[in-house]
Amino acid sequence: MPAQGKHRRSPSISLGRTLAAVTAGGAVLALPVIGATSAFAAPAAAAAPQAVAPAAVAAPVNSVAKAAPTKHSVVAGETLSKIAREYSVSGGWKKLYEGNRKIVGSNPDLIHPGIKLVIAASSDDKAAKASPSAERGTPADRADRSERINAAPVAQAAEQKAVTYTNDLDGWIRESLAVMAEHGIPGTYEGIHRNIMRESSGNPAAINNWDSNAAKGTPSKGLLQVIDPTFQAYHVPGTSTDSYDPVANITAACNYAADRYGSIDNVFGAY
Repeated sequence: MPAQGKHRRSPSISLGRTLAAVTAGGAVLALPVIGATSAFAAPAAAAAPQAVAPAAVAAPVNSVAKAAPTKHSVVAGETLSKIAREYSVSGGWKKLYEGNRKIVGSNPDLIHPGIKLVIAASSDDKAAKASPSAERGTPADRADRSERINAAPVAQAAEQKAVTYTNDLDGWIRESLAVMAEHGIPGTYEGIHRNIMRESSGNPAAINNWDSNAAKGTPSKGLLQVIDPTFQAYHVPGTSTDSYDPVANITAACNYAADRYGSIDNVFGAY
């Protein structure tokens, strides 16, 4: 570029002058007219798109950076390993556990239905979203991803079918805990077991025919000795309507205890 204050003319440029006369004042204004065979304005015109391009590229990157983490509600039969595979968590179940240690607790092998896990987006996910070509991937990547997606529902259904409860006190308590988790009813295995042993010694057909409730015509029944009015008021949908049913009896009693005492864990005597 020529130095400021100096005017150079390219030999390839022909200059002509046209005089425009202003007759009103008798003045004459000389206006130079330049006829150029080479265009010096071209570099300036080419620079315009370069200024716009960075802003256009930055927009999708910013939108990806603001993406919120995914939340997953645990259902019966799921494990951290399974959930990590389902969401392709970088670092597997260990990384998932590290991010949800406060929710899961000290034992990563024991996750309760109903708790919500935070699935943080991995850097690979963000890169794929920022780059359309990366998201499409190679044919082999797409085939592998399609296979994983199609296999996920089958694996999930198989694991859910594998969840069974034994027809004994241990199985009844565990199934009740799963139902309670779905409905947000607090309580622990220890709290339920302790109260069952005090109330019925683990006999689901137990009935009290001698106390004040029995005198009123509403004897206490079942594992946790629930009277019919209480069972009906605190019955949990999805369980049997028979107050002697072990799972229904436990779940209704824990629902009642949560309403009155905060949790079945807080009950240490007649309630």
